Amino acid sequence: MNIKRKPKKKLTNTTKSSSTVSFANELLWAIIGLLLTIFSTFVEAFVTNMPWTWYEQGVNSLPLGVTFQVGAVLLTGCMGGKNAGFLAQVAYIFLGLFWYPVFAQGGGLQYWQQPSFGYILGFMPGAWLCGWLAFHRRTKLEVLGMSAAAGLLMIHVCGLIYLLGLFFLSPSSLPSDNLFDLIINYSVEPISGQLVVVCVVAVIAFILRHILFY
Repeated sequence: MNIKRKPKKKLTNTTKSSSTVSFANELLWAIIGLLLTIFSTFVEAFVTNMPWTWYEQGVNSLPLGVTFQVGAVLLTGCMGGKNAGFLAQVAYIFLGLFWYPVFAQGGGLQYWQQPSFGYILGFMPGAWLCGWLAFHRRTKLEVLGMSAAAGLLMIHVCGLIYLLGLFFLSPSSLPSDNLFDLIINYSVEPISGQLVVVCVVAVIAFILRHILFY
């Protein structure tokens, strides 16, 4: 007696994300990301003392030495995906170079001589990588945290490469002739504050994505 066996179902990777971003959401988050990046450029990041000490000590703020700009870039990727994150930063750089002084030190085509411009260029691949990783797995706090951290790393890699290029090709445009000091000022010193911002971005994105059901 022949017994037909049912074909075995293929096991699916349950860690894969089933959520996708629609074109309308991508466009919306690209616009939101552009606005957030512009305005957060001039807002200093800070943390407060622990909430349970507010009654006795009051609310005290501690500046992190950076702005919320990188946080806006990474939040766009975590919420809108790779395309929204990338497009928002393309628009931001285009506006800064050709239209409005939206960069920290102004704007215009001559801004390429600024040692921080490489980090701004890094916003594009950084936001793309963050957005790709954020939607590559299911929405978990640690996934969003790692996605934002990877995006931050990409920004610093691009910034350092650009800084090295300026140092060897256009040293007169730099504020210092000491490469080590430049790396300290533009990458080492800001990184601790930016890592705190990354944690904040991960928490905000985790809450928002659960509220918006994706």
